[in-house]
Amino acid sequence: MTTSPHLSGSALPVTVSITRHVDPDHVDQMTAWVRAGSALAERFPGFLGTGWVRPSTASDEWHMLYRFDSEQSLARWEASEQRAWWLGSAQGLVGESLRELRTGIEGWFDPPQEHDVEDLRGRPKAPPRWKQAVMIWVAFFPLSLAMTLLLTELLPDLATVPRVLLSTVLMTPVMTYLVLPWLTGRLGWWLEGRPAPWRR
Repeated sequence: MTTSPHLSGSALPVTVSITRHVDPDHVDQMTAWVRAGSALAERFPGFLGTGWVRPSTASDEWHMLYRFDSEQSLARWEASEQRAWWLGSAQGLVGESLRELRTGIEGWFDPPQEHDVEDLRGRPKAPPRWKQAVMIWVAFFPLSLAMTLLLTELLPDLATVPRVLLSTVLMTPVMTYLVLPWLTGRLGWWLEGRPAPWRR
């Protein structure tokens, strides 16, 4: 954690929290880059401090904080040539995924007075249609079979239309809220084209 004595009045302090993604092979470069950014920021009036948390070995996420005494001071830093150069120097090394702006001292500890979150990750790409179809069939077939056997056992004389109506009314919420979420949670890696968990 680095701190600075600069203060520019009684305006409400602002904390920016950023999640960045870094290739684990570039930890040394990332450390040097973060320190360079801190050294540049602390030269600006109103800078109150910065901090960062390195990830565990299983994660590529770095959580960074920097804090200014007002939105005006923050705006000067974020619009500066120094910051633009610093960000540009990490092209291809660092990816930013989540940026949070907080006012008051809650950026460190207290409950928020104001909290704006901007998700910088692009919308996740939808799985291919054929994978979606397979997932729906995998959920639908055993459920439909079980429901057919159950209704045949319990209501053997029920006509076709009421049987199908009852079956779909019962199956739809089960599919929507239980079966499909359970399946997609366990087969999300396959839908998204990622390696299976046991191969990582």
